Amino acid sequence: QVQLVESGGGLVQPGGSLRLSCAASGFTFNRYTMSWYRQTPGKERNVVAQITPNGVILDYDDSVKGRFTISRDNGKNMVYLQMNSLKPEDTAVYYCNPGRDLWNYWGQGTQVTVSS
Repeated sequence: QVQLVESGGGLVQPGGSLRLSCAASGFTFNRYTMSWYRQTPGKERNVVAQITPNGVILDYDDSVKGRFTISRDNGKNMVYLQMNSLKPEDTAVYYCNPGRDLWNYWGQGTQVTVSS
């Protein structure tokens, strides 16, 4: 079955960095555009970054452009999100998702908290 396992979150000070990882299984990973989303309590889950099957970056949310970098390793079925210059407003639970017919599959997410 489809599984998505996010990791790498934590507590970091403003200006710090984190690298999130998503381990995917149960589907043909190299055929899916992968997305990172984030969600704060009481708000909708919003897309942060997207990367095509062959590694082309589709887009970033304006709020993270120049600070976040999405990447993937098709050989390992992994997608990553390098987050630099973190701000308190980046605090959220972060999720990865393959979209299309698998849009309804979500992992447990990984909590990122940016605070001094």
